[in-house]
Amino acid sequence: MPADTWVSFDFTALHDQFWSATFDGLTFGAIYALVALGYTLVYGVLNLINFAHSEVFITGAYAVVFTLSWLGFGASPPNLSTVAIIGDLVLACLAAMAAAAIVALIIERVAYKPLRDRGAPRLVFLITAIGMSFVIQYAIFWWRGANKEEAVIMFQAKPVFDIFGAIITSDQVIIVTAAVVMMVAVDQFIRRTRLGRGIRAVAQDPDTATLMGVNKERIIMTTFVIGGVLAGAGALFYIMKIPSGAVYNGGFILGIKAFTAAVLGGIGNIRGALLGGLLLGVIGNYGQVLLGRSDWTDVVCFVVLVLVLMVRPEGILGSNLAKVRA
Repeated sequence: MPADTWVSFDFTALHDQFWSATFDGLTFGAIYALVALGYTLVYGVLNLINFAHSEVFITGAYAVVFTLSWLGFGASPPNLSTVAIIGDLVLACLAAMAAAAIVALIIERVAYKPLRDRGAPRLVFLITAIGMSFVIQYAIFWWRGANKEEAVIMFQAKPVFDIFGAIITSDQVIIVTAAVVMMVAVDQFIRRTRLGRGIRAVAQDPDTATLMGVNKERIIMTTFVIGGVLAGAGALFYIMKIPSGAVYNGGFILGIKAFTAAVLGGIGNIRGALLGGLLLGVIGNYGQVLLGRSDWTDVVCFVVLVLVLMVRPEGILGSNLAKVRA
């Protein structure tokens, strides 16, 4: 076996790069968390794993790239004022949210609603979700081809502050702060609003909720739309970190990681999605530095997931959407 295929543990590198790996991991973890929330909301309401959610995310990524390209962004940072850049990024974010939400809603109406109307078993929903994932993925492949879209660099990331020798850049601050704010907003929406109470009611007992006047179909549609909106925001931050990240199958691995984050934190638990995403991002980065091989990042993440589920099968936080209380 060639020497470069052996796995070795470089604890010195982990010690030297601990803080930079931590903050970079939190950045990617925040993106995982936003996408994971779509999985956890749908599971909480329908007990369905929507494996097509990764394609909802990548649709948002394409919307970001197309919008920014139309606005004049390209392979080098634009020569615009800060206010103009912020305005363009907000526009791209809204476009991504709209595109992802529309695709999520179409998936629900076309693929899942007919199955619910016929009382199909859960296995059929799972197979349909996987099928929809491939349908969307190869529709994008037919439309755009196998190559990645041209890179769009939004701005030149600048150092903001230094923590224990690790330089925290502006893009890291924006991504983590915005993701946490969105997650908190969704958590409070579910806990304190009338529509949020409807979501919790359907998650707990859909038949009784219907008898009490809750429009179950409206709640289900709203749940998919919220998941799509958050996936669109995650797509903006993903392209911010990986400017050439829009490719037809680019959502697959990230979608699997986001699903892993949802399971790690506690599938169906909103706060668990945030915790699981951040932990997964940090753990993956630690593993990459410790092993000295970026291709083992995913392996480390999934090994940690298996170990956690062996001890706590319901995930770290464990409670589901139906048990949320204001």
